[in-house]
Amino acid sequence: MKVLLFCFLLINSLMASEYYAKLEPFENYKVKSSVSGKVTFSNEKVEGSFANNSVVVQIDSKVNKIELEQSKKKLKLFNEMIKIENTNYKRLKSISSKSAFEKDTQKLKVVNLESSKADIIVKIETLKDSISNKKLVEKSNYIFNISVKKDDYVTPGTLLYESKDLSKAKLEFFVPISNVESIKNKVIYLDGKKTDLKINKVYEVADSSHISSYKVKIVLDNVKVFSRLVKIEFK
Repeated sequence: MKVLLFCFLLINSLMASEYYAKLEPFENYKVKSSVSGKVTFSNEKVEGSFANNSVVVQIDSKVNKIELEQSKKKLKLFNEMIKIENTNYKRLKSISSKSAFEKDTQKLKVVNLESSKADIIVKIETLKDSISNKKLVEKSNYIFNISVKKDDYVTPGTLLYESKDLSKAKLEFFVPISNVESIKNKVIYLDGKKTDLKINKVYEVADSSHISSYKVKIVLDNVKVFSRLVKIEFK
């Protein structure tokens, strides 16, 4: 009788593999500042809810905007100067009585102006990038936590807020390497209910915490409740 019971348990364990995992958001994001500055707006109203093209955090960009405007004006002036000096160079080049030194000196003026113009263009693009990075907008993610308040001063690397993609969910759990192949073609049951889900990904490199297991991921749609423990079976 004991032998029969042992055989039954062995066959049952081979036919059904059971694991547990927490139902997590599809993606978790930690948004950090890439610039320095004073926080001028922290949208506490959107915290704990879904964003709708919402500004979550705004960092002071007043000086950047002034610099950008002045740099654009300077670029126009350089374009005019280059045009004039180019015209002068073309005239000078056609005059046979002018020495090679005079012609080269005039050409050098144009080259120096072009170089300065290139520097201004780089500065304009850098300022644009800095200004855009000081206004953090979320389209539709769930805003989990805002870490800064109005008048806080932030530097590059400061955590601003966390957001989560709840459009899908994922279950991630570890399966012994020797069992991975055997579960790939089996039917997946969640909390005892049969599903048509498939394994989304098997990370075929063991990590330092689970040296004899591979991480397995299953992706789910239309999830209502997150952060609950789910029993996963392969039959």
